[in-house]
Amino acid sequence: MNTTTIDAPNGAVAVHQSAGQGPAIVLVHGNSSSSRAFARQLDGPLGARFRLVAIDLPGHGASADAKDASLYSLRGHAAAVRAVVDALGLADAHFVGWSLGGHVALEMAPDLPLAKGFVIYGTPPLAFPPAMDEAFLPNPAMGAGFAATIDRDQAAAYVAAFFAPGFSDVPGSFLEDALRTDGRARSGLAASIAPDGYRDEVVVVRELKAPLAILHGEREQLVSGAYLAALDAPTLWRGAVQIVPGAGHAPHWERPDAFDALVTAFVAETA
Repeated sequence: MNTTTIDAPNGAVAVHQSAGQGPAIVLVHGNSSSSRAFARQLDGPLGARFRLVAIDLPGHGASADAKDASLYSLRGHAAAVRAVVDALGLADAHFVGWSLGGHVALEMAPDLPLAKGFVIYGTPPLAFPPAMDEAFLPNPAMGAGFAATIDRDQAAAYVAAFFAPGFSDVPGSFLEDALRTDGRARSGLAASIAPDGYRDEVVVVRELKAPLAILHGEREQLVSGAYLAALDAPTLWRGAVQIVPGAGHAPHWERPDAFDALVTAFVAETA
């Protein structure tokens, strides 16, 4: 895996690329996480086959903390990812966004007409005003994702909610990434979920021209599957939300074989 940094509007962004020479797939991680969450893809068969490009969002992972805290927002994160896309010539790639990363992908989608397709999971597209009670399941750990300051116990509870109940194969890197994240990134994200703070994602999905795959963990603890199933998504891949058996919010880690198979099929069918 090759790691470089690229200058973006909100500071230096770390970019990790796999060894594969196949079609490019841009990976965008979730809130209070990093590209390390995609280790099973970057270092596994998917990364050996495709050119995976995983980006650490500002204030996360190996990227710099924000030079301007006001850019900790969906629009700010989209601008950072777009800087990488432009620098590496990835405008016609496939884009895979997990949780916050899926919201970032939807924020970018109307400005990426050459993109071959989008995969989102753990990402309920939000409208104006956002129907948070319908889009998300009630889980007390959710609050930590928007708090400027969290302690180790709160971070651990937040990370545990990423996985199906009882899942035990949780690496320490997930907790380390949650504790490393700049707290201003969480509070800034919360502040940006407001009128004119982001694109109406329900409209983006309804008007999207590129293929869209929506994946959903069967044992998801944070996002409502019923909300996803009710979306108006004319370009929805295979005409339905794709369920990952046994997985929670992080199927790329919990069920990498099933997750990778879906991404591989999506790329093949939309190339």
